[in-house]
Amino acid sequence: MYVTIVYASVKPEKVEAFKEACRLNHENSIREPGNLRFDILQSASDPAQFIFYEAYKTQQDAAAHKETAHYLAWRDTVADWMAEPRKGIVYDGLYPIVGS
Repeated sequence: MYVTIVYASVKPEKVEAFKEACRLNHENSIREPGNLRFDILQSASDPAQFIFYEAYKTQQDAAAHKETAHYLAWRDTVADWMAEPRKGIVYDGLYPIVGS
């Protein structure tokens, strides 16, 4: 399992628009063939802070996500809404074991 955790800090005045753009991206991402999870979390203490938990079967599946129309539309839509650049950290998913 190929997991990326993405940290996003959004301009406060763009939080609601960001959430809607993320909803659209989420709804399409979970339909991708290699997607296992695509969770979007909002900080309870700072509503402008978000974490994305993206789990794909393979690195190739994750790379394919970055070529989809819905991801590209999301990326371009939210680009100017970031308070700072997004940061993604890649992890190897150990458990659950995919296919078990």
